Amino acid sequence: MDGHNSDESKQNTADMTVFVQNLLQQMQSRFQTMSDSIITKIDDMGNRIGELEQSINDLKTEMGVDGSSSPLDPSKQKSDEAKQGEGSA
Repeated sequence: MDGHNSDESKQNTADMTVFVQNLLQQMQSRFQTMSDSIITKIDDMGNRIGELEQSINDLKTEMGVDGSSSPLDPSKQKSDEAKQGEGSA
């Protein structure tokens, strides 16, 4: 074996290392972009849910119904159900 094959092997290893590093950087960039997009969509959905709850409470107020409890809050629903159950006993 001569030094030429050894140099070529080292070059191939170096090329492969650079290729893999570039590939990993591209993947990291794509995952970061996807993550940012998902977080933005979740934030938007949270804002829309908040606006929807506010609209529901506004409508309840206009109709004269007590809108202090959130219809999406299960703890309040359980408490209301328990009170109704006590009254019927």
